[in-house]
Amino acid sequence: MRKLFSTGLIVAALAAPSMVSAEQLKGLNVLVTSGDAQTQMMAMVLSTMTINKHKKAVNLTLCGPAGDLAIKDMPSTPVKKPDGKSPTPKMAMMGLIKAGAKVELCPLYLPNAGKDQSALVEGVTIAQPPMVAAKLLDSEFNNLTF
Repeated sequence: MRKLFSTGLIVAALAAPSMVSAEQLKGLNVLVTSGDAQTQMMAMVLSTMTINKHKKAVNLTLCGPAGDLAIKDMPSTPVKKPDGKSPTPKMAMMGLIKAGAKVELCPLYLPNAGKDQSALVEGVTIAQPPMVAAKLLDSEFNNLTF
């Protein structure tokens, strides 16, 4: 019995800091590189929940194939949700921008796509690598990669 009690105390002591930390977090850094629409949409859904339900900040950085989301004239594939609606990841991203998320595009994307900043969706800016690195190292934010 004593051993079980001791084990329970150890588990509680280890779990408590992570529960407190979650409340103290400022938000999420979300790095999206996948061109897969379902993967992109999951990144957008979790980011939306972070802003709307948990009132935390979201820094979203798009790189590689996911960079297409930041381009005005690039299509985005609809993703069927359990409720039957079929929004696109780009629509969800635009909602995130309106909700206050900071959305940035990898600086390598535009020159390699033969485009310039005029091609960007309103609200998307070009990422500055030193700033992105600083955000990723900020212990007050959790990092997610899709």
